[in-house]
Amino acid sequence: MYRRTLLGALAATPLLPGAARAQDAWPTRPVTVMVPFVAGGPSDIIARTIANRMSQVVGQPVVAENRAGANGEVAARLVMRAPADGHMLFVGSIGVFAINAALRPTLGYDPVRDFTPITMAVTTPNVLVVNAEKVPARTLPEVIAWLKANGGRASYSTSGVGSSDHLTMELFKQRTGTEVTHVPYQGGAAAATDLIAGNVQLSFQNLGTVAAHIQGGRLRAIMLTSATRSPVLPDVPTAAEAGLADFVVTSWQAVMAPAGLPQPVLAKVHEATVAALRHPESVQRLNAIGFDVVANSPDDYRTFQQAEIARWREVVRAANIRAE
Repeated sequence: MYRRTLLGALAATPLLPGAARAQDAWPTRPVTVMVPFVAGGPSDIIARTIANRMSQVVGQPVVAENRAGANGEVAARLVMRAPADGHMLFVGSIGVFAINAALRPTLGYDPVRDFTPITMAVTTPNVLVVNAEKVPARTLPEVIAWLKANGGRASYSTSGVGSSDHLTMELFKQRTGTEVTHVPYQGGAAAATDLIAGNVQLSFQNLGTVAAHIQGGRLRAIMLTSATRSPVLPDVPTAAEAGLADFVVTSWQAVMAPAGLPQPVLAKVHEATVAALRHPESVQRLNAIGFDVVANSPDDYRTFQQAEIARWREVVRAANIRAE
């Protein structure tokens, strides 16, 4: 019944005659969902959730493909040059679609002009985590004291320069007067792996990336950057509860397509993407690892994205953060 309902909705868009009708057909071949980071991180999780569910209902294979590099720029430039026909989609993070524009004046793509918005897929807080064997601290004051006692010798991992976890730690350093060395990786999964191995000592990571590692005891959670506690980690305090007021940072993942996607195709892609995200199994799986499904309209996402770019541009300016 679910398949019939979605296919009926996809077929409801009026077809045009001749060449226009062929142009607006979707999908006519396999769909690629480009991921700008290595496998296992938040963007990859969202892309594969969408791809697995969408492929069951649109009559064509939908496959996630990882192209990591330059905090999303490698994949972004591939997607922006792809045909605007709905067969290339792009799942990216707040870093790819907002922070990069604020942080990198010579960025090789424009996150607004070069893409057609589909939807904001999910939001999630970041969580401050430490390697349980390398860092004895269990509370925020203890972490701050440990960092100051180590005289800047500690290091932190991130999913890349300009990612939300990078800027969250930079803001943390500004607010707490601490020094920590930045070690960027090509995605949250790689950043978490080296943290677990003890090659770095702490990190701000998306909750969805590290929830299982926290629950398994390999990482120790210190605080969340959300305004309220998460049901995934109900015993972990928010930043305000831990003693750091006005420190709310919400990370997000969005779905885009190349600029110029025809409206009839956009309607079908949006319908299929939202249905994939809102399917009960998708919601249950994503909620369980700390993601809140949004699945809003293209216009609502675009408005939000532009506000986020302005917000992070001001944060970067005020904190004097420079791209490495």
